[in-house]
Amino acid sequence: MIDVRRSGERYRGGDPEAGIGTRHAFSFGPHYDPENLRFGAVIACNEERLAPGAGFGEHPHSHTEIVTWVIEGELTHRDSAGHESLVRPGDVQHLSAAAGVRHVERNDGPVPLVFLQMWLAPREPGGEPSYGIVRGIADSTPYAVPAAGAMLHVRRLAAGERTAVPDAPRVYVHVVRGEVALAGETLGAGDSARVTDPEGLEAVGRAPAELLLWEMAR
Repeated sequence: MIDVRRSGERYRGGDPEAGIGTRHAFSFGPHYDPENLRFGAVIACNEERLAPGAGFGEHPHSHTEIVTWVIEGELTHRDSAGHESLVRPGDVQHLSAAAGVRHVERNDGPVPLVFLQMWLAPREPGGEPSYGIVRGIADSTPYAVPAAGAMLHVRRLAAGERTAVPDAPRVYVHVVRGEVALAGETLGAGDSARVTDPEGLEAVGRAPAELLLWEMAR
């Protein structure tokens, strides 16, 4: 089964006057839909746009696995555990909030910043916060988030190129850029698909494309 969600259907949020634009794929803050709370371990998939100098001041998180993918620009990250990083396109950043952590996210660069932030629910609450970053992850190197029973796959497709969708109980697909065909549907940038029990499913690049696939256990 496949459930396609279009970019234009996302809930709009953020603070435009402060240079922050957000689009939420799942219920978030005042945008509450009891039928759209999560898909598998994924509880948020937020597209964030920050103008130069804009950002989110220090704020707390707990019991959440937070994975960030930068699309354009550079993200400045600082957290209460003492980590500070510049996250660039192609990097995978993972903050495990565990029992509690605070962090800051800013665009300290001269150009607009666009990034995707995905929140996953851990199987067990608590624990010690942790932080990691993989620079320039390759297509052939999946990134595991074992606390959530999930695996992130990055796929960059040329026009006409095919890639298999992981054969897993649940797969969340997000098109970062370009255009792909999936199960008879055409998905463009910002579109997503929630796939249950795929068998032999492939994504095909209709134009050069980049997509993220979350492979999840039941």
